[in-house]
Amino acid sequence: MNRRELKRNINGLLGDVIEECYESLLNNEGKNEEAVEAIVDEAVDAADDLIARANAAKKLKPKEMKKHFSDIKEELGDKVIGFIEKLNTL
Repeated sequence: MNRRELKRNINGLLGDVIEECYESLLNNEGKNEEAVEAIVDEAVDAADDLIARANAAKKLKPKEMKKHFSDIKEELGDKVIGFIEKLNTL
């Protein structure tokens, strides 16, 4: 996976989380708005952080870059699952 694909995955998956949050707000008007908005803020911050880390890989050697991207993908998956679990508990 190259940097461009990784950044697309980050934006796509975290964008899906944000979309689910807004859908939850529409379906449950007035309930848990602050908590859902906090999840959206966390997802945006996570996307910014992960993309910055992907961009920082420019300075790494190819073997190091592969491990770096693998770590980012793993963290992305963990964060997405965590955000969905938070949303489902509301």
